[in-house]
Amino acid sequence: MQTRNHNGGTRRREPLLVDLALQGGGSHGAYTWGVLDRLLEEPWLEIDGISGTSAGAMNAAALAYGYALGGSRGAQVALEGFWRRVSHVGQFSPLQRGPLDVMLGEWSLDRSPAYLTIDMMSRLFLPYDLNISGWNPLRRILTDGIDFAQITKSPIKLFITVTNVATGRPRVFRNHDLTPDALIASACLPTMFQAIEIDGEAYWDGGYSGNPTITPLVRECASQDTIIVPINPIERKGTPRSANEILNRLNEVAFNAVLLKELRMIALLRQVADPGDKEGKKWAGMRVHQVANEFLMGFNASSKLIAEWDFFCMLRDEGRRAAEAFLESNVGELGHRSTLDLDTLLQDV
Repeated sequence: MQTRNHNGGTRRREPLLVDLALQGGGSHGAYTWGVLDRLLEEPWLEIDGISGTSAGAMNAAALAYGYALGGSRGAQVALEGFWRRVSHVGQFSPLQRGPLDVMLGEWSLDRSPAYLTIDMMSRLFLPYDLNISGWNPLRRILTDGIDFAQITKSPIKLFITVTNVATGRPRVFRNHDLTPDALIASACLPTMFQAIEIDGEAYWDGGYSGNPTITPLVRECASQDTIIVPINPIERKGTPRSANEILNRLNEVAFNAVLLKELRMIALLRQVADPGDKEGKKWAGMRVHQVANEFLMGFNASSKLIAEWDFFCMLRDEGRRAAEAFLESNVGELGHRSTLDLDTLLQDV
């Protein structure tokens, strides 16, 4: 198979099994859509499994569903269809940008009267007080656009993380037991929506316990190359001063903490694993890569609730550019060595 190089030519590339780890982040998940859209254009990249949380879970399910119907092109169509349905529902949401933000071309809800009201009310009232019926806009979006019976037939393994409210532990759903409720639970922020009950247990957003969960990719997939697509910036320069900046950074730290902890564990296991043991060989041979997400550092937490099609398209296009840069820089490394240095995560431990 062939892939393009940075000079516009082609180079021979053997097929490579990879798995994907997709982080959650609300509307910013459209950036991940762009990354996936570009990766799906490379015939030499064969997706073995996907671990996803929240928006990452939505992207994962749409991709696996579309792939089962029509391969890579079917996956691209399904991903676009999902984000179009989100934008359509978003047209009727009270969470719209304020006139000044629209005029200035700023993607933020910080000056939106509805957002400020809802944000304040969420600190005083619970979703059980204001949303008695348990309504969630994602239910219609998912049931209208994804046939979950097809996901069970998909060759791409799915690992969707939710957080058990009672225990705080993650639960991972796979193709055979994935339902709309499981996906909704993976994106269920407790300050906005009622917990989702599945099999008599209540669940919240999977980002609290695995954002996303990496371990199943190592244990249950044949691939040895994991490509992480992060949403929340791990590092930000400077100290946040305003209330919005502090809350935004707290959000990023909280939803990165679990992933960083798991990556540290993986780094340690790679150092101590016995290559002669079957399980140890998988850990020792694991190769980790990451698609850059510097572009998302320019957005605050409120923008994760913007559901305008133009916003999604901008994020998609930036995601495609990031994936293109990733491929140009790492096409020769994939399948051979890690391009993300996990050992640096152990230096401060």
